[in-house]
Amino acid sequence: MSDTPLATAADFLHGQPHEVVERDGVRYTLLGTAHVSQESVEAVRDAIGSGRFDAVAVELDEARLQALSDADSMAKLDLVKVIRTGKTAMFAANLALAAYQRRLAEQLGVEPGAELKRAVLEARARNMPVHLIDRDVGLTFKRASDRLGFWGRAKLGGGLLTGLLADDEVGAEEIEKLKQGDMLEASFNEFASESPAVYETVIAERDRYMAARLREIREDTNNDGSREVLAVVGAGHLQGLAKHLREETGPAGAIREELESVAPKSNIPWFTIILSTVVIGGFAWGFWQGGIDVGSDLLLQWILATGLLGALGCAIAGGHPLSILVAFVASPITPLHPALASGTLSALTEAWIRKPTYADFMALRADVQTVRGWWRNRVSRTLLNFFLTSLGTAIGVWTGGLKMLGTLFG
Repeated sequence: MSDTPLATAADFLHGQPHEVVERDGVRYTLLGTAHVSQESVEAVRDAIGSGRFDAVAVELDEARLQALSDADSMAKLDLVKVIRTGKTAMFAANLALAAYQRRLAEQLGVEPGAELKRAVLEARARNMPVHLIDRDVGLTFKRASDRLGFWGRAKLGGGLLTGLLADDEVGAEEIEKLKQGDMLEASFNEFASESPAVYETVIAERDRYMAARLREIREDTNNDGSREVLAVVGAGHLQGLAKHLREETGPAGAIREELESVAPKSNIPWFTIILSTVVIGGFAWGFWQGGIDVGSDLLLQWILATGLLGALGCAIAGGHPLSILVAFVASPITPLHPALASGTLSALTEAWIRKPTYADFMALRADVQTVRGWWRNRVSRTLLNFFLTSLGTAIGVWTGGLKMLGTLFG
C-alpha cells in the first residue's frame, strides 16, 4: 500500500454509489458505476490514484476483458473450432453483446465498460493485483438457457437476434436503466425483467458469484498483504453484492463452483431415441403392411421433407453449393443420431470452403448491424448457415413425421 496519506471516500468517489464491507481482515470498497458514463471513468481513475487501495477487482471475465483490451481479439478466433466444439450459440451471444455495445458507443460517444477497462489499466500501471470477479458470459447464457423451456429459449434467442440486427438508436429509457443496471441485463432488452429464470442467472446469481470471488481474493493474495480492495461493478449489482459479501457463510470456493456448474446432458438421448423409434418403426411398418411401394414412399417422403428443407435453410443463408449438398444429405440422418447435427456439418463445410479472413472478423461487428452485412460477411454467413440449416431440418422433421402418420393411418 502506498505511504501517501489516505484520501477520504468523498475525495475520489465524486458522489458515486458505493458500499464499504469489512470482512475477514479485508475492507472492500464497492464502487457502483454506470457502464456508459464518463463520470464513472473519472471516479475509477481517481479512486485507484488515491493510494488507498492495494488490489483492484472488476466486473469482468477473461473474454470480456480481452474484447475491451484488444480490438483484434475476435479476429484470432478459430471459427471451425467454435462450431466443432458446439459453442456456436455462445459465440452468437457474445456477438449480440458486442453489437449492442457498439450501438451504445456510437450513440453516446462513450465506450460501454470504459470504466472497467480504465480500472484494469490504472491498476496495472501501478503494479497492483487485478482480479476478474465476474462469471464467464457464455456460462451465464448457458445457465439461463438451461432454466428455460423450448419457447423461453426461442424467445431468448429472438431477443439476441434482435439485438444483433437492430440498427436504431437505443431509447432514453433503456439508457437510463443501463446507468442504474447491468450490461448483460440491458442486452437482453426486457426479457430479463419478464423472466424470473433469466433475472436469477443474469443478475442475482452473479451478485452471489462476485461476492464469492471477492472473498477468494483474501485466499489468493494473503501473502501479499492485500487489506484494501476496490471492487468496480455496475450500479445494479451494488446492493446484492454487498448483502452477499456481508452475510454469506458458506465456503467461497464451493459457492463459486456451484454457480459455475451446468446441468449435465442426459446420458440417454430420450428425444432422439423416441424419434428414431417412431421414424424407423414407421418405415418398417410401411414395408411390412404395404410392401415395398408404401415403405419406399414413406422413406422418400422423409428424405425429401428433411433434406429439402434443410438444404433450403442453407441456401437462404447463402451457403456454398457443397454446403447445400451436405445439408441435404445430412438432414434426413442427423435427427436420428444424438451426436450429429445438420447445421453443424453444413456450417463446418461452409467455413472450410469459404474460410473467414482477418478482414471478415474485423468487419464483423459493423456488418451484423445490417441485414445485407450478415450475408456479406463470411463469419456471420456461416452462423446463418448453422441456424437456418438447423431450423429447416427441424421443420422438415415435423413435416416428414406428419406426412408419415398421414400415409400410415390416412
